[in-house]
Amino acid sequence: MSDSSPSETPESGQRRLPTYDTLQQLWSGWLTQPKHSLLDRWLKAEAAHWRKRRGRPLPLSLSQGIFHAERFRQLACALELIQRQGMEQDWDNWDAHWLPDMASDVSRNAFWFWIQCRTGSNWAVPDDFHTGARQTLFDNVSKAVKQEPLSPLWLLWHGVRPQWLAQMRKRAEVSGWNDEQLQAFISRQSSQPSVWLRLRPGTDEDALFAELRAADVRVFRSEQGFELRGGKGIHNTDAYRNGLIDMQDLSSQQIVQAVNPQSGEKIWDTCAGAGGKSLAMAAQMGRKGVVVATDLHQYKLDELKRRAKKAEQLNIRTFVWDGEAPLRLPAEVARQQGFDKVLVDAPCSASGTWRRNPDARWRFDGASLAELTALQQKLLTLASQSVRSGGQLIYATCSWLTEENEDVVGAFLAANYQYQLQSSQILGVPATDSDSMFVAVLQRS
Repeated sequence: MSDSSPSETPESGQRRLPTYDTLQQLWSGWLTQPKHSLLDRWLKAEAAHWRKRRGRPLPLSLSQGIFHAERFRQLACALELIQRQGMEQDWDNWDAHWLPDMASDVSRNAFWFWIQCRTGSNWAVPDDFHTGARQTLFDNVSKAVKQEPLSPLWLLWHGVRPQWLAQMRKRAEVSGWNDEQLQAFISRQSSQPSVWLRLRPGTDEDALFAELRAADVRVFRSEQGFELRGGKGIHNTDAYRNGLIDMQDLSSQQIVQAVNPQSGEKIWDTCAGAGGKSLAMAAQMGRKGVVVATDLHQYKLDELKRRAKKAEQLNIRTFVWDGEAPLRLPAEVARQQGFDKVLVDAPCSASGTWRRNPDARWRFDGASLAELTALQQKLLTLASQSVRSGGQLIYATCSWLTEENEDVVGAFLAANYQYQLQSSQILGVPATDSDSMFVAVLQRS
């Protein structure tokens, strides 16, 4: 994979800018990966190979280009169909039969031309296939979608399958959104959310902000928090190395706020993963009390222990829990007959992360929802048995689907009369520029 000089292609005989050649090669490499590969992890590995071979970072324009292509994969197919057959299409029927692999049926120049148009990029796609006609068509489609919000073509324009509209309308109904808010929620699916920073409690925000700006980190402040918008890498700053800041999505931070960890409490983070929320809760507790973090995978807990050591959070304990039986309570928790608070951040469809991980949207299968919601109900029920009388059970997902959120909570409450709903809310867009997550707080009587 070389980008050191222009190249000539047998298809067009035209000299082409190297960025476009390299972009195609990256995309071709991604398409050969196993079906359930994760784009961000694959790109991270490619970036490491790139740095090793060239001694410099993978250009941001290339990684962004791959994310753009994944986000608008279906739209490129739709635009090519219009180019061949005209605007009048049965889009619902077409969407019902469309598969992500069908993007390979579009010629590579045409595919990248559509992506280039939609994102306003400039990869110098060769004009060997009547780009003038395609540009006119694209301009016409752009005007048409603006006049028909929530139409199938409008949804495709924003990287959303038309078949998902019913579930998005249900989300709007349950959350009390008006049409404008629903449209904002959908339109934001075509862009990547901000990167948010979590500050260690007690940090001097003014001094930290000045320090980051002096280090050429493009950080901005608002009532919502510290938002990262580029510049030099945050990982190279003293504030990051010393554990004063960490990267954590704003919605994830708001879930921790819903848990409201207090000094001296005993809290169980049931599905801790690499421990972002465990670390945030432990920090707020002032090193008093304990956070018990469990997960199905030991390697995730090993990463949590590494991060906890770096952040000097010594009040975190880790155990493997497979979710097949109630947790055996640690002695100090058993003495008070349960945890003060239990957080169930359940495995889910991850639909709330589609903006950040556009490849995840094409892996979503509505048929698997029943299996997921059964697992969520099981974990919630098992975890509820470890909450002391008067304690709280907090349920969260990184999904906007009501089937995984309000419906799961409603079914649990119907079967567990000793719990009452204190609050529930969807987090993220359209209210904030972050991932979409759900959190509900249940009180045990």
